[in-house]
Amino acid sequence: MSPVKKIKVRNFHQAKWDEPIIFELGTKGERGILLPEIEGEIEAAVGDGLSKIPKHMIRKQPPRLPEISQMQILKHYLRLSQETLGADLNVDIGQGTCTMKYSPKINEILATSPKLTALHPSQPISTVQGILEIFHKTDLFLREISGLDQFTLQPASGSQAILTMSSIIKAYHEDNGENKQRDEIITTIFSHPSDAAAPAVQGYKIIDIYPNQEGLPDLEALKEAISDRTAGLFITNPEDTGIYNPKIKEFTRMIHEVGGLCGYDQANANGILGIARAKEADFDMCFFNLHKTFSSPHGCGGPSAGALGVKKELIKFLPIPLVGYNGSEYYLDYDVSHTIGKVRSYYGVVSAVLKAYLWIISLGKEGLEEVSRIAVLNNNYLLKKVLEISGTSAPYAEGHHRIEQVRYSWSKLTEETGITTEDITNRMIDFGFHMWSSHHPFIVPQPFTLEPTESYSKAEIDEYIAGLAKVAKEAYTNPEIVKNAPHRSVVHKLITNSLDDPDKWAITWRAYLKKWKNDRI
Repeated sequence: MSPVKKIKVRNFHQAKWDEPIIFELGTKGERGILLPEIEGEIEAAVGDGLSKIPKHMIRKQPPRLPEISQMQILKHYLRLSQETLGADLNVDIGQGTCTMKYSPKINEILATSPKLTALHPSQPISTVQGILEIFHKTDLFLREISGLDQFTLQPASGSQAILTMSSIIKAYHEDNGENKQRDEIITTIFSHPSDAAAPAVQGYKIIDIYPNQEGLPDLEALKEAISDRTAGLFITNPEDTGIYNPKIKEFTRMIHEVGGLCGYDQANANGILGIARAKEADFDMCFFNLHKTFSSPHGCGGPSAGALGVKKELIKFLPIPLVGYNGSEYYLDYDVSHTIGKVRSYYGVVSAVLKAYLWIISLGKEGLEEVSRIAVLNNNYLLKKVLEISGTSAPYAEGHHRIEQVRYSWSKLTEETGITTEDITNRMIDFGFHMWSSHHPFIVPQPFTLEPTESYSKAEIDEYIAGLAKVAKEAYTNPEIVKNAPHRSVVHKLITNSLDDPDKWAITWRAYLKKWKNDRI
């Protein structure tokens, strides 16, 4: 009989290199690759490559690029990679709302194949039939998953898909002659912030619905908010609390009764694939993140793609081009009568679409549903175990199951020890874990959001729970070690106040040099 494995926190220490940025490395004249001289016959046939470029487009000075050998480049980026945490390295369930899951490496390999990367969006249609077929079939799959009638894969992210929904709503009401009257979008405070931000960019007034005591969007507040000024509803379900709204169809009905449209934010669909669809909840539009839920890593490790679907009545407003099939050939369809135009250059993020297509066909209908059931099982196991840790709580819907994630609170622990969720986030780094630090708006006090997905085993979830329990115990018995964390990371005490001051931001090397020069004057 084999001994029972004891779950414990790993003895972790992050690699730390005193690594300059690449612009500070290398030596003038050093090269990683030497380009061959142009052969005489080639130069005679095509010229020198510069003379045909208009003079105003030629740089007066060459770009200031790093001059560095191949060996130094390899060491530089490998050292940087050792200073990071990620889903392929550690138990990353602390990145709540981001659906950090395993992306099959075969999908990553196929997405970097020259057969894909060498494609150009301006190629003749006859030469790109393969990738257009994948786009078309991905559209068909998503129609089945959502119940809606047509998808565009053009948006490059979930937020851009929400902006596209806003544009469609505006075009719809313009077509009906009601656009000036309908200037309000309703959303819920626990829906993704982009559900408010994107329509605000379009000039809409945003009305937020807050939760009732059960944590569900308040139906009475919705009744008070809707009017003949309502253009539409943008809502996430389940919201970022992980609570599914069983009255969602009543929400869409009320919006439709006053002439508005309903957009479903399904960026986090990992717990409802094959179980709940936009169609049955009477949504007019929905979008999926093809990253996160459908194989590609989260947008930051991306690339991302926001697939947007609509009912047949709204197809005429979709961005162009759509991908069509006439029975013998796939083609780009620009014949969309009331199109909102393009929302980004070319058609869509090809690598993310390919990985989503591969993920869907490898799982099939039963597999997609199994993904959701395991994600929900993992989440509710995690919920039970986290609530056994001193100082934790899960506000709203107490005693009820959640879907794919939970927004927890350390407020009790903070009241009793003075240790905050930020302190615990920093201390978790010492054990190779990550805890997401963004939970806006901060309605849940001292929040932390966990999302285990279907990828993590029970042993890995137990390991993460052991880390949380250890840090919570330290908060009560040795709070100073938590307050001064991290101790075994790349940076010891994290100083984050500079992120609140735009004057201290330097997004590019050129901006850094400019600010450094100004500070010295």
